[in-house]
Amino acid sequence: MAKLILTYGTFDLFHTGHVRLLRRARALGAELHVGLSTDEFNFLKGKTAIMTFAQRKEILESCRHVDHVFPEKIWEQKADDIIRLGADTLVMGDDWLGKFDEFSGLCNVTYLTRTEGVSTTYLRNFIRADPKKLAKGAPI
Repeated sequence: MAKLILTYGTFDLFHTGHVRLLRRARALGAELHVGLSTDEFNFLKGKTAIMTFAQRKEILESCRHVDHVFPEKIWEQKADDIIRLGADTLVMGDDWLGKFDEFSGLCNVTYLTRTEGVSTTYLRNFIRADPKKLAKGAPI
């Protein structure tokens, strides 16, 4: 079994898809380290998180599957992080399939399937479409 697993993300509007990805990633090794996109990095990527970096970090740190959270500030830091942390495996969602294969010389690269029917984009659109559904307890 791999020792240190590494993954990255924004983890905005923390949901069951995030929990399941983190649980499955952590099951691959003894420790899970998460590179959390900073607000500034999200801006460079053209994304705006609803929750601040500090809020998203606090949520991730409270998750029993996560051992350590650190800031992801730029795309190019991944190779340095893999080496610095001694990561055995880089785990990403399969929406990134093939995009991180360049790191396969440094560690194993694994893409996990996403949870069907839930994503931060879906939640944002759901809330915008009819916020009253949430008050009625509509399933998400």
